[in-house]
Order: sequence, then structure tokens, then C-alpha cells
Amino acid sequence: MTPRMMGLPMQLQQFITKPITRSSPLAFLVPQIQQSRGAHILSSLSDNPSAYNKRIRRGRGPASGKGKTSGRGHKGQGQHGKVPAGFNGGQTKDIIVHGERGATNHFFTELAPVNLTRIQEWIDQGRIDPTRPITIRELAHSRCIHQAKEGVKILGGNESALKQPIHLVVSRASASAISAIEAAGGSVTTRFYTRQAIQHILRMESHPFISMAWSAESGSKDLLKAEKAPEDLTESNIMKALGFRYRLPDPTRRRDIEYYRDPAHRGYLSHLLKPMEGPSLFFRSPEDRKSTAGVKKEKVLPENRLW
Repeated sequence: MTPRMMGLPMQLQQFITKPITRSSPLAFLVPQIQQSRGAHILSSLSDNPSAYNKRIRRGRGPASGKGKTSGRGHKGQGQHGKVPAGFNGGQTKDIIVHGERGATNHFFTELAPVNLTRIQEWIDQGRIDPTRPITIRELAHSRCIHQAKEGVKILGGNESALKQPIHLVVSRASASAISAIEAAGGSVTTRFYTRQAIQHILRMESHPFISMAWSAESGSKDLLKAEKAPEDLTESNIMKALGFRYRLPDPTRRRDIEYYRDPAHRGYLSHLLKPMEGPSLFFRSPEDRKSTAGVKKEKVLPENRLW
């Protein structure tokens, strides 16, 4: 008891030393403070996702998952030293016995990329005539591409590189290249090629873009003005007039057919699409679904039935 409380009466001393509970009549004098454990801002700090990559610490006890042997196992050369990749105990390697497997995509189409800036440089040097359609034949003969491979893909790059309108007929074109060429007043048409067809084109034995699927509706009339083609734009007449031997093949794989049917890719088969029809061969247009469904017949009930 403090010295100040020594001179007070005994009842008052007991009242002061006795804690005031909530059931006491004087409990309203004690401030009701609710104890709450507030979370500090430092406890909620964390790194951004993928900003911190926890390093694997080996030999830090069994709880770490890499303790004791540190993930090397028991005994042997793998634990005591380094083993080259593919080492199989000194015997013949698995890659020699079983050969290489995987790492080859059989569906990959190897295309030769060409930038619009490079095409403009060839035009400025007089190697390519911008008034004629620029095809794989012109790009290969002018050495703008060194190997045609399975086709040519036009890439955008600098969109302001073109100084005049050009008309391109290639295998594929990026969206930026299409927008840049059309903004300059030109046109892009994507055409399906095979390795053998490209060889025929380079030997002047096939036309770069004329085929049975290419009709006057797809814009061939405008591109053939500088080709000295006959008025009748049929495949046989053009091949006879221009002296070609082989016709160009059309795609047979579903993925290729859908690509060249897509107007967004400026495919040469896009004119075959019906109204409200998409390039997909799986999903049918609403008109086709209505025609195949037919007219729904109403159910006729006998006269003696109420429902």
C-alpha cells in the first residue's frame, strides 16, 4: 500500500484496492476499453507475384526436403562427383541405342520472313518493280529472299517504310504488315504453296497465283493487268497464253483451308464464303443450320383427344 493511502479510512482503502467489476454499481465510472489486436502494416507486406524465387538450400535438415544426402541419393558416382548429361554408367548411350526422339514438329511450316523495310529498299534500288504484283518469284529472283523454303511471310516492322502502294501475293502476312500495306494504298493476298509448287514457280513453269480457286471475284483481274493475260481469266487460257506447264495445288489440310478462307488473313479462298459464314469448316453458318434443319412439322392430334 502506498504512503498516501495509509491515512485513509479502512473502508475507503478496501474500496480503492478492490478491483471494480462490471457487476459493481460504480462500473460506469471505469472506461470500457475493448482490447483488439490490430494487424500492423508490416505484417501484410509481400513481394509481387514471381518477384521472389526461393532458392533451394541443400543440407539444412530433413524438414527442408533436401537434407541429409541433399537430393543426391546414396553412394555412387552421382553423389560423390559430377556425371555428364546422358551418362549411363559407361555403357552405350541411350541416344545411340534408341536414337533421338521428339524435338521435331512435323506440322511446322518453315517460311522465309521478309520485312517491309527490306522490300522498300529493293524497290528504291530498282530490283523490284512496284507496279507489278510482287510474288515469291520476284522476291527470289531479286535475291530479296535467299531461300523460299515452304513460302514467304511478310512482317510489319516500320509501318511508315512504304513510300508507294504495292500488291503482294505471298504465303502469309502479319496483321501489322497488312494494315501498313493497305494504308499505303496497296493490297495483300495470301496463297497456299508447297515446296514443289515453289520450285515450279521459280523455274517459270507455274503461275505464282493463278489457279481454279482463284476467280475474278477474288481480285485477280486487277493483278493480271501487267501480266499480259487474256481477257478470259480461266486457268487453261492463262496457262496457254503465258506458257505454263503446271497448275498450283490447293490446300487439303483443314488448318490450311481455314487459314486461306479467312478474310482477316486476306486469303485467296475468302471469296468462297457464303453470307454470314465463317472460315471454320466445323461451325456452320446460321443459314446452313436452318436449311439442314428443315421446316418443323406441327403435331396433329386425333379429334377424340383433348391434349
